[in-house]
Amino acid sequence: MKAKTAYFCQECGTKSLKWMGKCPGCGSWNTMVEETLEGEGATASAGPPRWERRKPVPVTEIESSRESRLETGIGEIDRLLGGGLVAGSLILVGGEPGIGKSTILLQVGNALASAGHRVLYVSGEESVSQTGLRARRLGASASDLFLVSETNLDFILSYLEESAPSLVVVDSIQTMFKPEVASAPGSIAQVRECGARLMVTAKNSGIPVILVGHVTKSGAIAGPRVLEHMVDTVLYFEGDRHHAYRILRAVKNRFGSTDEIGIFQMGEKGLREVKNPSEIFLSQRGADIPGSVVVPCLEGERPILVEVQALVTYSTLAVPRRRATGVDLNRVLMLLAVLQGRAGLRLSEKDVFVNVAGGVKIGEPAADLAVAAAVVSTVKNRVIDPETVILGEVGLGGEVRAVRQVERRLKEAAKLGFGKAVIPAASRKGLKVPRGMRATGVAGVREAMEALFHE
Repeated sequence: MKAKTAYFCQECGTKSLKWMGKCPGCGSWNTMVEETLEGEGATASAGPPRWERRKPVPVTEIESSRESRLETGIGEIDRLLGGGLVAGSLILVGGEPGIGKSTILLQVGNALASAGHRVLYVSGEESVSQTGLRARRLGASASDLFLVSETNLDFILSYLEESAPSLVVVDSIQTMFKPEVASAPGSIAQVRECGARLMVTAKNSGIPVILVGHVTKSGAIAGPRVLEHMVDTVLYFEGDRHHAYRILRAVKNRFGSTDEIGIFQMGEKGLREVKNPSEIFLSQRGADIPGSVVVPCLEGERPILVEVQALVTYSTLAVPRRRATGVDLNRVLMLLAVLQGRAGLRLSEKDVFVNVAGGVKIGEPAADLAVAAAVVSTVKNRVIDPETVILGEVGLGGEVRAVRQVERRLKEAAKLGFGKAVIPAASRKGLKVPRGMRATGVAGVREAMEALFHE
């Protein structure tokens, strides 16, 4: 029997019956790989196992019960997950190579094992001795933490039945394979099949399963996105692996918020929780440097103070450069247009660089006014008062719009010694300003610059 094959894009998963140099789905070049759909080695059991047949139940008859959670012992992880591991949940952890995925999961496994829970850590990329060396370096020596080096999914599922652990870690899903599937480990067919089997096993047994997922050259979790749709929670590491700080962000969570982040610092003993990230991110700030502004951001319900830096220089190119790190470049381009069109700032012949110190990424528009103020500060070569925090969304008309949770942000700023704040005028009404802090409400960009530079 002749095997049937098709071609799948490694980036987006687009299927084609013939090979193409350019993917018709995402436009990537040389990403189409051949996969076997049916062959002599394939059997009817290659599909995911069937669920037990159940009758539909009216939503009004479903009893509401609070899901039980298993605390990992690492506060940042528990907060990201919404309070801990939910029984039967499937969690995907992604990130660039060397950023700390295996490290943090070994620490999670050791913390649970130290609390008396049986943990099974499956490594498909390292031998048991290699994983054991890393575990000893991290101080992971709990007797209930079991290590196994295996890539055959059938054997792994048998381990689960025999030992009945409280948590299973699979590192990584791209190394696992099902013998009945006639494809190489890491292929889309194998990843889909192994992920589906682990999902059904987790739901039926109530054992939470954590999968480690590699990323593609575009930064997306490989699979391509079939894993993200299948799992309950997706945690993604951000930051540079050469940088000391790591940010773990929840980009999908069926049992909690997706606005939370966990902040860790890499050290000799692994990843350490950062209890006060605002103080860490501002510890190396230069107080008398133009273009430096502090903005209180909100990640979920957690306020974090970060430093926004800007540098504006005369360009030697026909088209001036615009670069942004930690903030959306399109947002920065819009703010530069507002400053030029509404505030009379000439930037058409200058290079503009914007950076968020510490490797943090700001996704909310509340940092607009801070970015604009940093640019104006470096253009005018004027230092903004180092005791001032700035926040507000900027519109195309140059107006400063209200943002949420201003009082919570200012409390965090006051706790770190900041005594002044420039905020939207709409947010100033009825606001309880922390004791010892003075908040100035501004309605537009021009008014904000006058308040900051006393012009």
